[in-house]
Amino acid sequence: MQAPAWKVWTALGTVYVVWGSTYLFIRLMVRTIPPLLGAGVRFVLAGALVCGFVALRRGPGALRFTPRQLASAAVIGVLMPAGGNGIVTLAEKQVPSGMAALLIASVPLWVAIYRILDGQRVRGGTVGGLVLGFSGVALLLLPGGRPSGAHLAGILLVLLAAASWAGGTFLSPRVDLPADPFVNTGVSMLIGGVVLCVAGLAAGEAPDFVVSRFSAESIAGLLYLIFIGSIPAYYAYLWVLGHAPVSKVATYAYVNPVIAVFLGWLVLSEDVTATVLVGAIVIVASVAMIVRNESRPAASPSPAGSVGARAAPERQR
Repeated sequence: MQAPAWKVWTALGTVYVVWGSTYLFIRLMVRTIPPLLGAGVRFVLAGALVCGFVALRRGPGALRFTPRQLASAAVIGVLMPAGGNGIVTLAEKQVPSGMAALLIASVPLWVAIYRILDGQRVRGGTVGGLVLGFSGVALLLLPGGRPSGAHLAGILLVLLAAASWAGGTFLSPRVDLPADPFVNTGVSMLIGGVVLCVAGLAAGEAPDFVVSRFSAESIAGLLYLIFIGSIPAYYAYLWVLGHAPVSKVATYAYVNPVIAVFLGWLVLSEDVTATVLVGAIVIVASVAMIVRNESRPAASPSPAGSVGARAAPERQR
């Protein structure tokens, strides 16, 4: 039975708004909470909640998986929650939230590059989108047009995070993961969270992880990321993925950064320079080009399927 349109758009709207707003709340969190330990706590708690939800709904047996599946989930956890979201969290100490979102929007571009490196054939429109998209990224790297507070080191970290997230996105359908997407997500979050906590301790963040020193806005940001950004939005994403065409679901890839830029400007008074606007238009247009191009049926199926279908997490933003 086809789901009512209002349910589809409610779920998709949840993905748009919640995932688009996570960059704002990350920026708030890292004001007084050490970034790596903060992100680690976020994913350990969120992963535990997801696994607990599965166990309550379906029994502890639903959490069974093979050693090979656990190893695969560990790889995805390192690449996506840790390497993707964790590095973004670290970078937002030096990069405005809206700009971070624009750079993370390049994930489908990186996925397309991995497909090319893997020897897969891609459409000409995808290649055109790649050229257009990285032209937009290059614009954002120009020193004269960057917004205040955007440091080159932070920008490069966000690009590294995008490449890491895309690596997990590319590998996910190619490795043996738990069949249940919630089990897969919960375990990956837990492992990624543990990796981030270890990295935070190794980086010397422990002395600064004192709850009494955390501001109310940073605590609110962390709680939002755990209870809203990591769980309900992903549930909405999985639901809409099963009730709407992939081409419609994949629109989050170019709607989210627009929402993030707007919220950064509205709430945090982040600068939106002419260069940022042009770069945003170019990147969003390139992502739309790639997602729409890859979502069209092909004359013969490609080995990899659709970039848009795999460009999500989490996506656990």
